[in-house]
Amino acid sequence: MDNRAIGVFDSGLGGLTAVRQMHRIMPNENIIYFGDTGRVPYGSRSRKTVLQYARQDVAFLKEHDIKAIVIACGTVSSQVLGDIKTENSIPIIGVVEPTCYAAMRLTKNNRVGIIGTKGTIRSGAYEAKLHTLDPSVHTIARACPLFVPLVENGRFLPDDRVTQLVIEEYLTEIRDFGVDTLILGCTHYPLLRDAISRFMGEDVNLVDSGAEAADYARRFLTSAEQRQGCTEYYVSDDIDSFDAYAEMFLGEPAGVDAHLVDIASYGKENG
Repeated sequence: MDNRAIGVFDSGLGGLTAVRQMHRIMPNENIIYFGDTGRVPYGSRSRKTVLQYARQDVAFLKEHDIKAIVIACGTVSSQVLGDIKTENSIPIIGVVEPTCYAAMRLTKNNRVGIIGTKGTIRSGAYEAKLHTLDPSVHTIARACPLFVPLVENGRFLPDDRVTQLVIEEYLTEIRDFGVDTLILGCTHYPLLRDAISRFMGEDVNLVDSGAEAADYARRFLTSAEQRQGCTEYYVSDDIDSFDAYAEMFLGEPAGVDAHLVDIASYGKENG
């Protein structure tokens, strides 16, 4: 078996929700995590810029001895996953496909909601995949651009009035559509799970895109060694804030001690 590390990247802290699931289900794996905190969020960027950033993120991770990359970013996965896969020979796992499979397993009334960044929703990637799996599925999608800064600033608790108002603004139409399954199409959004669930109702399934990507990765990326894996963390800006907030996303004592990376120094062309 291949015991090299798995690379994971996101635009900031959100991808740590995928790492959290990997720690739980793949404890023997070594992980290299890169959070592009200096350029977060990706969701408001053009496709050209997202592709440039993704190529640089991949180039950095490939400097380590990795066996695969999990793109724990809904914007990158929905807009440029095909480009990144074509340009690299190692396995590349995005969040869209495994999340859609999970949503279709869960829905009973064939009504699925999708929330994500502007870039993710603009791409239509989730709707396209869901309709490939079942052409009769009814979907509704909504961009939620304020969710990422809320989470990055620790404003995600269910009793936070600001968070409640933003959720009501974004999700009322989706709730009224009658979905029984809601895709959290950005890996920041699981921290809002309790607040979103309170608004949507306990009968609505919430699908965590980062966790689904981690589950998908486990199927063919399993270490042969029975050892405790280790995780290294790298960011492009503000190490102190990353270290402080990482524990919230990981749901465990972090002891992150992230390292700073000059991500702009990595090639803009194929990694």
